[in-house]
Amino acid sequence: MKLSKTLVVIGVASATMQMSSCQQAQKENPLLVESGLPFGAPDFNKIQTSDYLPAFELAIQQQRENIAKIVESKDSATFENTILALEESGRLLDRVSRVFFALTEADKTPELGEIEKKVQPMLTELENEISFNKPLFERIRQVYDKQHDALTGEDQKLLEETYKEFVRKGALLSEDKMERMKAINLRISDLQQQWGDQLQAATNDAVVWVDKKENLAGLSEADIAQCQKDAESRGGKAPYAIVIVNTTQQAILTNLDNRDLRKKVFEASIHRADGTNSHNTFPIVVEIAKLRAEQAALMGYPNYASYSLERTMAKTPENVYAFLKSLIAQYRPKADAETKAIEDFARKTAGADFQLQPYDRFYYSAKMKKELLNISEDEVKPYFNVDSVLLNGVFYAASRVYGLTFKERDDIPTYHPDMKAFEVIDKDGQPKALFYCDYFRRPTKRGGAWMDGFAKQSRQWNQLPIIFNVCNSAKAPEGQPSLLTWDEVTTMFHEFGHALHGILSDCQYNSLSGTSVARDFVEMPSQFNESFASIPEIFDHYALHYKTGEPMPADLKARMLKSINFQPCYALGENLAATCLDMAWHMLPADKIPTAEKAAQFETDALAEIGLLDAQIPPRYSTSYFNHVWGSGYAAGYYSYLWTEVLAVNIADVFAQRGALKPETGQAMRDKILSRGNTGDLMQMFTDFTGMQQPDASSLLKARGL
Repeated sequence: MKLSKTLVVIGVASATMQMSSCQQAQKENPLLVESGLPFGAPDFNKIQTSDYLPAFELAIQQQRENIAKIVESKDSATFENTILALEESGRLLDRVSRVFFALTEADKTPELGEIEKKVQPMLTELENEISFNKPLFERIRQVYDKQHDALTGEDQKLLEETYKEFVRKGALLSEDKMERMKAINLRISDLQQQWGDQLQAATNDAVVWVDKKENLAGLSEADIAQCQKDAESRGGKAPYAIVIVNTTQQAILTNLDNRDLRKKVFEASIHRADGTNSHNTFPIVVEIAKLRAEQAALMGYPNYASYSLERTMAKTPENVYAFLKSLIAQYRPKADAETKAIEDFARKTAGADFQLQPYDRFYYSAKMKKELLNISEDEVKPYFNVDSVLLNGVFYAASRVYGLTFKERDDIPTYHPDMKAFEVIDKDGQPKALFYCDYFRRPTKRGGAWMDGFAKQSRQWNQLPIIFNVCNSAKAPEGQPSLLTWDEVTTMFHEFGHALHGILSDCQYNSLSGTSVARDFVEMPSQFNESFASIPEIFDHYALHYKTGEPMPADLKARMLKSINFQPCYALGENLAATCLDMAWHMLPADKIPTAEKAAQFETDALAEIGLLDAQIPPRYSTSYFNHVWGSGYAAGYYSYLWTEVLAVNIADVFAQRGALKPETGQAMRDKILSRGNTGDLMQMFTDFTGMQQPDASSLLKARGL
């Protein structure tokens, strides 16, 4: 009896000590407490790599406990005690995750990579627990059945989205199918982790080493200096290095005279991960594709595309293909004519029997543009200093259109010295958001450009948005200006369009705010924001010579703006090809998906079948390095870039009609689209602003100069 009592006392003491230890750990871990910084910004001066794993463990534990409270409640299920409680349940985990995954994307050290391998399964297991928690779903269904019609506005929308998301993830499946879906979710999570690691390594290893400066003939001195800097940062195996970016084509081929080196760079890009070297992502691709097809079958759909598209604006694969085929029919003859014109031009200097190759296209297209339009990239780059584009272009446009001002905050710590932070101030003088930008490439950053946030806007949480943009432009050697290509300029405007969708959000709930919309709507604000880059008044304000500060001369500006749509077929064709590859993979049932050994041939066959097999215009992303589809959330959704471009062009036309820089036009865009997140019907938002009942797809080709 004494012994039992002693054990009880020891047990109570042990539990008390564990609780105290847990509370102490939470108090000491900067990820688990409010930072005290403006906006609740993450305090990167205090956060250590060793903080992440314990922060995840405690935040996951907290959400489990919060879910248990909902399920174990003896009260009847209501919107407040079930839907709102669920919305609140993972708030701490949301904060920890947003900081951690921002770094694994943009500055992934080996240590962070090891933590990610431990964290991803933990998060997937938690998601499975919640998604397939029958008592939890039963409470959600009770609220949906009893309160849906009585609720209004964002409350009703949050209920709808919560209920439909649980159903979509498999809450109505039988027990055995649920277990299989859980296993699939875990395996896909693991495979996507492997994909990210392998693709980043493959892209870094695809660097092309150059022994002699004369082999870089045609490049500017600034570009050569960049190659030297890239070589030094990657181990100095040779004096110069050409770094491979995420897309198939490489901008450096535009000026590189050495044809053999052009070929080497192009082949390094297109073969970076297809098994012709030490990196082969095809086994991962095939397994993910099969698992997605099985997911769709479990949910009663013929293929993953049908399952994925159900809750988008497009709705069905048939609608997507109808859209794509209408573009292909008009594009194909013009693309062939464009290729022939470039080859004919090249033969004037390279000989009558010269056969244009994909690694020649940018090179001779640029020379052709120089001859016909008297313009070259090197001529305009001195006017595109990254700082001027940001401050005098991206920010200036947002100021003119939406009334925002930007104040750099040197007191806000960042995760990397290249990152900058700005307070965003609204037209009434009140703080609106915190915005970070991280524009320069490095080996620890994945390819591409993106927007995300350390915190989304939510009135429920009294949280203003903390948004960031990430790009992969080259940072010039010390003492030299970082100059951009026109494509990089428009990328900055594009990503800031996403940022504005987050910054201008004015929603009650975190789950509905900002960019929490369908894929084929989320790219609209970003693509629309690109239109400001070429509006003369905006262009004149940022296109300033990096040495003199003088604006681009009128003649050069006219030639430059005229050249934007010079030979436009390539850009459209590479996007169409990538889109059709994405759809082809996700239209297959599991038993029709090719083996890893036949994946490359499947790509060739799929492009040939739809009329896009063209060595001159390869997919923007080939299957083996298509991160949007295999590592991100764009499976059966890459079409959305073209789909939303239609919406964006329609909206830009309305801006032009009403006054592109008029505050009234910008305010209407804020009120009717950018502030609303996913709180209403997306097509209705488009109609409310434009007055159009349906988008006009014909305007896309016109806007592209086709």
